[in-house]
Amino acid sequence: MSLFKRLEGVFFNPRPTLEAVAEKPFWVDMLVLLLVALIAYSFVVAPYMQKDSSRLMQENEVRLKERFGEQGYNRMIQVPSPARKIANSLVVVPAFFVIGLLVQALALLIVGRFVSTGGSFRQVFAALVHAGPVNVLLGNAVRLVLVLTKKSVMQTSTSLALLFPRLEVTSKAYVALAQVDFFQIWMFGVLAYGLSAAFKVDVKKALVISYVVWLLKAAFNFGLGLWGIGFLR
Repeated sequence: MSLFKRLEGVFFNPRPTLEAVAEKPFWVDMLVLLLVALIAYSFVVAPYMQKDSSRLMQENEVRLKERFGEQGYNRMIQVPSPARKIANSLVVVPAFFVIGLLVQALALLIVGRFVSTGGSFRQVFAALVHAGPVNVLLGNAVRLVLVLTKKSVMQTSTSLALLFPRLEVTSKAYVALAQVDFFQIWMFGVLAYGLSAAFKVDVKKALVISYVVWLLKAAFNFGLGLWGIGFLR
């Protein structure tokens, strides 16, 4: 099955597509596509992300100077060099993305072992990569439109936080709601078809496996968000 057919199938015919990928795992071309799209997205939103970060630093100038000193604060608000920006988009962002995929695939395999002795890491990883376009391609496309419209990354969301526009982005409520991202939920739902084929279980059990890992991921990201809030306070 060609890359285009698989990409189309993820959105319009996910069950046979993910089942085929799990039965005969291959993922390199799809992963390359996701990385290229992620790098392009990172390049475009980087200036807005830097602007948001600088604004937060300035709003919390007094606290940050008390904690890190004048010199430390000045280093924090310093605009990154072009070389550093390029390295971040070309190396750091893709590296963290791949590491995240590997960790999630391992978590899926571990949770899957509670209901099945079948399935391999390669099958789970291939299914996860092929569910990725829902979030990385379509999800980021929607987010990009919102970013370019509002001229901000932090003020945009495709999660439940979108329904509460008056919430501060540094509030615990916002961080919690931001974990319930519509495209993430869709992606893990599509993933269940691949897990069902890999673990040889019915789709209902595969959905449980998939969303248990989604909950673990959401909890981890929530913890990171709280740590970020604490950094500013």
